Amino acid sequence: MTDHTDAAALPVYFIAHISVNDVDGYRQYEKGFFPILKPYGARFITFDDNVTVLEGARESGRTIIIEFPSEAVLLEWWNSPEYVELAKLRIASCTTHSVSMVHSLPPR
Repeated sequence: MTDHTDAAALPVYFIAHISVNDVDGYRQYEKGFFPILKPYGARFITFDDNVTVLEGARESGRTIIIEFPSEAVLLEWWNSPEYVELAKLRIASCTTHSVSMVHSLPPR
């Protein structure tokens, strides 16, 4: 794992929208999630099971927002053997509607 303290890197935001189909399986996923996330310097911002849609359509479910120090760090976490293995629980217990990476505004 690389050093995740590069102050020059721009943060990125991980946004996932899922519907939980198997609560017990998802709880197992949650138990393993934060220990794998922590070493990457990510900041769990929030989740919401009942967002307010101001325009457009949305599948029911949970929306999750996490801030990562950089795109490289997010991708390192996403592709890490530990998360790839843990994600099998999410895939088995949830319907994933979307997973997005949103970039910060560049400095002006």
